[in-house]
Formats: sequence, C-alpha cells, structure tokens
Amino acid sequence: MKRKYIKAFNALKKLGVPVFERDDMDGRFQISAEDPESYKWADYYESPSSWAFGVNPKIDQVLRQSGLFAEWINPGELGVYEL
Repeated sequence: MKRKYIKAFNALKKLGVPVFERDDMDGRFQISAEDPESYKWADYYESPSSWAFGVNPKIDQVLRQSGLFAEWINPGELGVYEL
C-alpha cells in the first residue's frame, strides 16, 4: 500500500474500524460492513441522519486527512480510494 493508505488504515484500525486488505484491490484497503461491530461504522441500508451515505463521519474525517474517501463496493464492504 502507498504511504497515505497505510496511515489511514492504521488510524482507522486504532479507532476499531474493521479494515482489511484484499489482494485484488491494487494496493488499496476496504472497510467491512459485515463485521459484528460494523454497525458502529458503516451501514448500507440504515444509518443515523448525520452519516453521509451510510458512513460514520469519523471514517470520512480520517480518510480526508490522507486525501482518501470511501465508496460502497457492495452492501458488505466499502472501498477506499484517492480523492
């Protein structure tokens, strides 16, 4: 992973966000929406009104500090990409 991805990955992991790497994602990482604690961080179907597109604003804040953003790949995972 590139340095900005590593920095964000580690910061999110420290917060307790269920992050993981996949070999087929070209050096990026994902955020699980299927982990037992995922409801605190991401929910494709139902989320508080303060969350944009089902993503906890803390995730967005950490990612934006590294020039990244999260986007749904499917209802079970968010992909992390460069802005």
